[in-house]
This record gives sequence, structure tokens and C-alpha cells, in this order.
Amino acid sequence: MDLMSATFWFSSIFIFPLWVLMWFFPKHEITKKIVGDLRICSFPLIASYAILLLPNAADVLVTLGSEMPTPNLVIELFSSDEMIILAWLHFLVMDTFIGRYIWMRMLAAGRPIQISMPVLLTCMMLGPIGLLIGILATLDVEDDISIPSRTVE
Repeated sequence: MDLMSATFWFSSIFIFPLWVLMWFFPKHEITKKIVGDLRICSFPLIASYAILLLPNAADVLVTLGSEMPTPNLVIELFSSDEMIILAWLHFLVMDTFIGRYIWMRMLAAGRPIQISMPVLLTCMMLGPIGLLIGILATLDVEDDISIPSRTVE
């Protein structure tokens, strides 16, 4: 199995138990231990992404850093199979991170599974839309990320 396939399969399989825990067992201690710990739920995904990124980092940085990204430039950048898989891994990392954030907000708001599960499913399938719905469903929650702790200068 080549590196691209290995990182794809590892990450795609790795996220499944995380999502199952957040969907069906949001308040369980095991969920809190696994999903609640960034080292467990995020670092393996980031490592998988980084492993595939390293051989392609120069191409990504030169392509996106040398000129203003345009639709054609992005299409050209993602014209290879390896770059498409890299983008997929990027989605997995970010959607899982967003899902974890919304899961924590749902817990803080005391939302029942009938609300949290569909919102978290949306986070997995349509990350930014799930984030929006999750924030709207937990507007009564104040957290460290959403509320600046000091004046922005």
C-alpha cells in the first residue's frame, strides 16, 4: 500500500469511532476521555495529514504563496490524486475538530441527543453548515473561543 492510500484509509477509519461516540454516547465517560482529549482525537489525524503534506509542502506553498489564488490555480493544484487526498485529509481534520467543538458546546448547553446527533452528523457531512447550526443551537453557551477575554487592539 502506498503512502497516499495508507494515510487515506487510516484517517477515514480513525474518525469513525470518534463520530459514533459523539453521536450516540455524547455524555459517556469514554467519549469525554477520548474525544475530550485533543491528543487522542486530533493528533493522529494531523500526523496523517502532515505525513502526506511533507513531500508536497513545497508545491503547495509555492503555488499558493507566489500568486493570488484563482479558481484555475486551485483546480491545477488539486489536479493530482495525491493533492486530492491531501485535501480530503484536510477536510477530515477540520470537520472532526469542528465536530468536537460543537460536541463540547452541546454538552455545555445540556442539549439532548435528539438535537446534538443531527447537528453533529451535519458537522461531519457538511462541516461549515454543521458549525453554523451548532453555534445557533448553543447560542446560550459562552466559551473561551467565542468570547474574547481581553480587548483586541
